[in-house]
Amino acid sequence: MRGRSRQKKVGHAGTLDPFATGVLPVCLGRATRVIEYLMDARKTYRALLRLGAESDTYDRTGAVVENAGAPAVSRSDFEAALRRFEGEVLQAPPPFSAIKQGGVPLYKLARAGRTVETAPRPVHVYRIELVSWEPPFAGLEVECGKGTYIRSLAHDIGAALGTGALLQELRRTRVGPFAIETAVTIDQLRAEFETGAWRERLLCADEVLLDWPAAILGAENERRLRNGMAAQVAELRSGPRQARAYTAAGDFLGVVRREAPGRWRPAKLL
Repeated sequence: MRGRSRQKKVGHAGTLDPFATGVLPVCLGRATRVIEYLMDARKTYRALLRLGAESDTYDRTGAVVENAGAPAVSRSDFEAALRRFEGEVLQAPPPFSAIKQGGVPLYKLARAGRTVETAPRPVHVYRIELVSWEPPFAGLEVECGKGTYIRSLAHDIGAALGTGALLQELRRTRVGPFAIETAVTIDQLRAEFETGAWRERLLCADEVLLDWPAAILGAENERRLRNGMAAQVAELRSGPRQARAYTAAGDFLGVVRREAPGRWRPAKLL
């Protein structure tokens, strides 16, 4: 993307596991400044779990061990177990992950044969639904927050059931406002770089923040923000901590942060 778009700054919002597919938002140029907000956005996944098997990577790419003695699980028991993983839950990252321990990614330590205990971290699962049931396979749709590992979720569900489980397939279908139905494939994008049609897919950086309240600033407040000073803005709905800011002409300025009632400082300007 960097080479073909001729942009020096290019970044994406959320790494996918090598065997996974799905939505990967890419930001170009000044829009890379909103990546942190995309990283905080909710994500939706379609996951296929395989019951009765486990692996060292928590997915099908690792060394798989069959759990021959695993008890049979009914659909109702499986759905009941899912309820335990909704809301805020503690989750340990999988051994093969990009989380760093002492500055070294866990997957490098795991490949070197070193076992590292990782402390569970709080993550938020907003919704988890069973969408298909063909034992030993179970299909899930999961809506979750930042830092959630679906591989760990699969492993933990298997442990709770006593059957063991691993992640057979994974597809990310949404990141914040960006859904797979409007995504473009890598092959399509390569072709559009040749014709120049890729530019028609570019969106304004504020697409990431359209569910935030917005403030339109006059010339004096615009000047103050651009100079790093606080702007005086009427109170916005719901008392938010952050908001989108626009010029009187409708140009997107960036993100402002509430310092006090009616007083907003620049958090990130584009």
